[in-house]
Amino acid sequence: MVTVLVILVVAVWCCSLVFGRTFYPPSDVWRVITGEQVSGASFTVGRLRLPRATLGLICGFSFGLGGVVFQTMLRNPLASPDIIGISSGASAAAVFSIVSLSLGGAAVSALAIVAALAVALLVFALSWKGGVAGTRLILIGIGVAAMLTACINWELSRADSWNTQEAMRWLTGSLNSATWTDVTLVAVAVVIFVPVLLSQSRDLSTTQLGDDTAAALGVRVSRTRLVIVVAAVGLIAFATAAAGPVAFVAFLSGPVAGRLAGPGTSLLIPAALVGALLVLVADFCGQFAFDTRYPVGVVTGVLGAPYLIYLIIRTNRAGGSL
Repeated sequence: MVTVLVILVVAVWCCSLVFGRTFYPPSDVWRVITGEQVSGASFTVGRLRLPRATLGLICGFSFGLGGVVFQTMLRNPLASPDIIGISSGASAAAVFSIVSLSLGGAAVSALAIVAALAVALLVFALSWKGGVAGTRLILIGIGVAAMLTACINWELSRADSWNTQEAMRWLTGSLNSATWTDVTLVAVAVVIFVPVLLSQSRDLSTTQLGDDTAAALGVRVSRTRLVIVVAAVGLIAFATAAAGPVAFVAFLSGPVAGRLAGPGTSLLIPAALVGALLVLVADFCGQFAFDTRYPVGVVTGVLGAPYLIYLIIRTNRAGGSL
């Protein structure tokens, strides 16, 4: 399954470079990638399509991996950064820095990263009561997200038209202004945090058996959770700082990967690849499948919102609890 997902991700990434308003043959695209100057293609492919597609791939990878880590650790499909306030924290900081501080570029990204980490620590601290229960954390996260959304709306209500447009572009989740600086930012986070998460994969799976059982099997539960939370939030924060809070990718990737991979399989890499595939496909569709171009976050939001409703209805009918 991982091999199939890798092939699909590479295929869609290549299609994003070849197809568009102007078609460039794969030979021209390859020449651009290898550093040759090709009339027309060097700008369109090298300066526009290549950083955009690459940023979409690594941001989707980061969202998918970070989301499934939270869902696995808390044993709840709603425990994703979209739901528990982490993305809202980054968004609130970004809007505040744009509207109130008139900042841009790297400064906005830096504040978004710090805020995402701070909100994650706050939610975990408020939900701690001899341990972290998934339902309690989710409810507190939803409350924190609601307060942060109110702050975002207040900031937008007092912003001028230019800052409102800039803030809304960031809030929607977009790859329109992707640069190699953004790619480098997220790539560094991937290099740092992904090995940490993969090294904790076995302990993460063991914690699903319950804290007491995991501790009896030799897992240092509190330390494992701390390392996993810091690494997952760091990955999500850097991706959000580069592309904005692309809606529902972190939420959808884990369940989709679970259905594809089947039970008893580690979902970390499959979910990361599903996230990359979702962002690449959604961005390509947003650019060329409609009469109007839509940011990637609009397309993923259209996909994710019905699934959220379906998940809640299915759980309710089964008599379970979230």
